[in-house]
This record gives sequence, structure tokens and C-alpha cells, in this order.
Amino acid sequence: MANLKKDRVKEVAHLARIAISEEQAEAFTEQLNSIFSFTEKIQEINTDNVQRTTHGRDTENVMRVDEPKEWITRDEALKNAPDKQDGHFKVPSIME
Repeated sequence: MANLKKDRVKEVAHLARIAISEEQAEAFTEQLNSIFSFTEKIQEINTDNVQRTTHGRDTENVMRVDEPKEWITRDEALKNAPDKQDGHFKVPSIME
């Protein structure tokens, strides 16, 4: 079982430039010891017959097939444009 000391918590807080009070150091010590204890329990699980993964799901290629499709025409796209020129959207210039 992990047994982290309060002095070590205060030292790490100092190195991280985090100001903590005595009460916070005690609380963090208890919380971290609880986390370390839980981690040790997890490490006891037998995973010999478990396949290693990099993701939680078996996904390969989730992209759709790239097939050409009919879309709206240029005139349909430009019909509601506030300003157009030579078959293109016309926007205000942003450079002088």
C-alpha cells in the first residue's frame, strides 16, 4: 500500500510553485494515498488473456466512399447572394 507523507506533498507543491496550507496538504495526502491504493488494486487484475488495444473500439475506416454527386448549380448558389460578379460571390475588399 502506498504511503505518501505530507512533507512530500508540500515539497511537490513547492516545486510546482503552488501555495497550500497545512490543512490542504493533509487533505491532498489522504486523497493521493487513496488514489495510489486504488491503482495498486487495479494492477493486481490478471490481464494475461486480454488483447492490447490503442482505442476502446474496433474502428477502421469510418469515412464514406468518395463518390461524385449532383449538387446545386452555380446560378442556384448565387441567386440569394447580395452581390455577385462574373459568376462569383463579390465581397468587400479587406486590403487597401
